[in-house]
Amino acid sequence: MTWLLWLGVAMVVLVGLALGLRAVGAVRWAELVRTHTSQLESGRVDAPGRLPSPARFDTHELEGLPAPVQRYFRAVLTDGQPIIAAATINMTGSMNLLATAEQWKPFTSLQRVVTRRPGFLWDVRVAMFPGVPACVVDSYIAGHGRLIAKVFGLFKVADLQGEGEIARGEFMRYFAESPWYPTALLPSQGVRWEAVDDNSASAIIVDGRINLGLLFRFNDAGLITSVHAESRGASVGKDGVMVMLPWDCGLSDYQPQDGMLIPMAGEAAWVRPEGRKVYFVGHVKKLRYEFLP
Repeated sequence: MTWLLWLGVAMVVLVGLALGLRAVGAVRWAELVRTHTSQLESGRVDAPGRLPSPARFDTHELEGLPAPVQRYFRAVLTDGQPIIAAATINMTGSMNLLATAEQWKPFTSLQRVVTRRPGFLWDVRVAMFPGVPACVVDSYIAGHGRLIAKVFGLFKVADLQGEGEIARGEFMRYFAESPWYPTALLPSQGVRWEAVDDNSASAIIVDGRINLGLLFRFNDAGLITSVHAESRGASVGKDGVMVMLPWDCGLSDYQPQDGMLIPMAGEAAWVRPEGRKVYFVGHVKKLRYEFLP
């Protein structure tokens, strides 16, 4: 019975250690998120040279836009819709943590988005193993991109940041997810649309030194079904080496939210030489908006 006793003691110690790490990690992680959130909120100013934003959507600003873009805005907005200043998005789903194999893990997340100046903060909990969470922050704040990941919120496994390719990739994410805050896609919000064909159009947005263009595809109902980038930096390997790959976001399950039609499901995929590989599947559980006065 001695070895069973020692095994029981060891299990109690390990459980206690894990609980202690989770408690300490939760406090430190919450402090980090508060700091980043403060930075995001303090950056809520119009970009230099940008005209003041109207407080409501006016259908007259659709004149001259490509036909599929006009159909989209008429489908998801109504005349007089208040312009979104910020959004808070609760989401659940799963993520594949491996680039060349399958290791899907469930996650829950809270995302804060501001539209003037564009930025977001994505606070995520990934269940690596039972009782072992990984905490991740993905953000674009005042032209600066950052990805931080820590096990238990304490032990760092990734910290990529800067104003180069990492910032461009994070700003690309903000832009691709804009159907969740669709007034941000209006010309009055700094987006320039260019015709491609009957079911797609290119959208261009500028923030600071980043000039970004993405391809938006629309279905017969006028809704955005996917957003495509010809090139986005993907981190691969333990050293975080950056390679450039085509990138896709899929959007579906549109539902009414605050007078708008919003996609409640999304996925993200890298388009590798061997084919399209989905690495993220998410479902919106709750949306809260703040509108311009």
